[in-house]
Parts: sequence; C-alpha cells; structure tokens
Amino acid sequence: MVGSSPLILLNDLILTSNSALPDGVEPMNTWGLFSVTPVGLALVFTGILYFVVAGSFVLPKTSGKTDASKATNTMEYFQNIYGIDYALFEVVVPLGSPLIGHVLNDIEQKEHIRIIAAVKGNTKDVTIGPNGVARDYTIEANTVLGVLGSQKYIEDFARDYTLEVKDDLENFADSLSSSRSGVAEVVIPPGSQLVGKSARDIWLRKSYGLAMVALHRNGETMGAGEGVRDLPFQAGDTLVVHTLWSNLDRIAKDTNFVVVTTEYPHEENRPHKVGWAALFFTIALFMVLFTDLKLSIALLTGAIGMVISGVLKIDEAYEAVSWKTVFLLASLIPLGLAVETSGTAGWIAEQTLKVVGDMPVWVIQASIAILATFFTLVMSNVGATVLLVPLAVNIALGVEGANPSVFALTVAIATSNSFIIPTHQVNALIMGPAGYRVPDFMKAGGVMTILFLVVMMIMMNIVF
Repeated sequence: MVGSSPLILLNDLILTSNSALPDGVEPMNTWGLFSVTPVGLALVFTGILYFVVAGSFVLPKTSGKTDASKATNTMEYFQNIYGIDYALFEVVVPLGSPLIGHVLNDIEQKEHIRIIAAVKGNTKDVTIGPNGVARDYTIEANTVLGVLGSQKYIEDFARDYTLEVKDDLENFADSLSSSRSGVAEVVIPPGSQLVGKSARDIWLRKSYGLAMVALHRNGETMGAGEGVRDLPFQAGDTLVVHTLWSNLDRIAKDTNFVVVTTEYPHEENRPHKVGWAALFFTIALFMVLFTDLKLSIALLTGAIGMVISGVLKIDEAYEAVSWKTVFLLASLIPLGLAVETSGTAGWIAEQTLKVVGDMPVWVIQASIAILATFFTLVMSNVGATVLLVPLAVNIALGVEGANPSVFALTVAIATSNSFIIPTHQVNALIMGPAGYRVPDFMKAGGVMTILFLVVMMIMMNIVF
C-alpha cells in the first residue's frame, strides 16, 4: 500500500531510465509514497475477502490448531539429560468433575503433573506467569488447564477426575506456543538468597513465573511427584522449569539465578525509547511527503536517527540487514543499467512488440504483469524489479498510448504477487509455524495470484 521493497527502489530505477530515454521523449515522473495506495487497498480487501469466503476450502484443515506435543520446545534434550518425558496438554474440567473446588496443592504432587496455565469458564483470558496460577489456585467448573506431564500420568489424572483431554491446544495455542514459552534450565548459584529456601517458601511459580518440572542435584534428577517443591535449595541445584520467555529474560538479570538456557526467542524491550522512535519516524515521513529527497534517502535518515538515539543498537542494525540482498542488488543494478544503456532492453522490447504489438495496451500491460509474477517466483522481488523495469519502459515507448511510468509501476506491484510457492520471505516465515506445505501454497496461492492480477489491472486502469 505504501512502501514495499520494489516500490522503494522504483523511483531510482525510473530516474536511471530517464537518463537513457531517446531524444524528444518526455522524462517519466516518479511516484509518491501514497500513489499506489488505492491499488493496494483494493488488493488487501480482495485478499481478506477471498480467505474469509474460501479459506475453509483452500487452506489445510489443521492450520488453525497447534499439536500438543509440539506446543513447547522439543523435549528430546531434557529426556536425554534428565529422563523427563513431559509434554503439554490441554485439559477441560466439566460440570460434575470431582476436581471442582480443589486447589492445585491438593493434586499436583499426587498426580505427578504441573499445571502452568488456566482459563476460567467461558472467558478467553489466560492465567499464566507471575501472579498467575499458584498452589492456592481454586479449580472451577469449565476451567481449562494447561498441564505438563507424561502421557501416562495425564491419562490417570483425566480418569481419576473425569476430565476431557483435548487432542490439540486451542485456548493455549498462542500463549504457550514455542515462540512465547518453553522448558528451560536455571541454576541456583552460591550466594543466592534462595539457598536454604524451598520453592514453596518463595512461591516460585507465582513470584517468578517458574513452574518447576524437576530438580537435578548431585547427579540425581527428581520429578514433580517426588516432593521437589519442599526441598530447600542448595548452591548448584539445576531447576528444570517451564516459563514464558519474557519471564526468563527478566530472571536472567536476577542474581538469585543463573539462566543456563540461552537459545530462546527474546528481545530487549526499550519502552523509554518510544518517544525517540516516534520522532524519527515522523521526521522520515515528513521528508518523504514534503521534500524532494529520494524515498530511500528519507527512510535511511530515519533509520540513522533510530541508531543515534539508541532505539536500535548498531550491532542490531547490522544483523537486521540482509547482506545477501545488498550484494545481489550491487550486482543487479549495474546489470539493469547495462541492459538499459546498451540497447539490450530496447532490442528485447522490439522482439516482444513483434508478437504483441497489435494488441490493446491493457493486454500488453497484463503480459508484463504476468512476466513479473513469474520472475518473482524464481528470484527475489527486488531483483525481478531491477531487471524488468527497463524492459517494461522500452516496451511502453514502442506502444502508442502507453505510459512508461505506469508500466514501470506495473512491474513493481506485480513482483509482490508471490503466493504460489514459499520463495518470498513472508511465505517462508509463516510456513513452519502454520504447518503449511508447498501444495498448500499452490492450492490457496494459485487462486490468489489470479485475483491479484485481475484486481491490479482493473485498479491501475481506473486510477492511472
């Protein structure tokens, strides 16, 4: 709708093409930040409408659920080191269950389980983390519990109290997903104020958000059903806990613990930098809208301001840059310029026009959009834009009534039409968490690709 990578690059490509235009041809105008917004809004609306109406038919049936055995980080490591075979289950307490009225303290040790989250009644509010579920938490009818335990103990627990064990995580699919929580190792160091105190004494789960699954001491591992919460901590004790990653990030700064687990999703929050972030975002947007600076320079100015003000550290900025893309563009931009200035793009355009030159302008424009869509499936959208914009401009120059600037914009929009296979970075990002396969993209994305082309062509001919 405003600034995808091809659109940010487009104006620079147009200026480059202007320098190679034949004598007497009027230079092309560049595009503003919101020039493409009407087309983008129509495409967004079409995409939403398509998936609302046809989503249940074209998307895999299991895409909206999270398998219970995969909801936390893999337990293989903890099985090998500590002999823990726990997994995460969602358990419903129905009306009439003998569990109603009990507190967690009555059942956890006896049933060899750990309850780490809960949803009461028909609400969707998940109770988890510090000040969440604790040993005095009272279980009510229709409560949904997030339970850690082995398959055998969960089955025994469900049978003893007439509970329903869900096949998938529904209420906890997001809050207990591997991106937000998991199992970790925490060590009690010498000098910790917790030495000599038990998990019960300090209300470990309620105070710190750490649900202790096991305790490893002197080469021996004790599980949740062996009274580990009553044992006073000793220096060197390793606690195997389930926790939210945000809690673990906070506990890593607490001198009472040493966090052994380091490979987990976490970011440093800087709420005190919100003002600086808003300021430099506003400056960049002002420069885009009200100055003649190039879009890329205006946005780079905002980014530099973010680094200088400490919103983003320079190391984080370097890590965020896709250096493969930088070097790809460093190669492709001179190649595109060479294709333009050497006459290669003009020659290809002439050969293309021999085939489609007698057709209406919109047919030729649609052909370019289809070509750009194909290119973006086999290479990056930015790379496809760099290579095809000079070609589209030269084709437009050879077609009576065609606008070269609009043809260039057609390429920049069509190179975002990447739904059929997971080659685009966004598709690749969601493929794993959603459980999609390549055939799923082809089934759902094939129709979306056609809709994208149709709506794009209609809107571009209406707006431009």
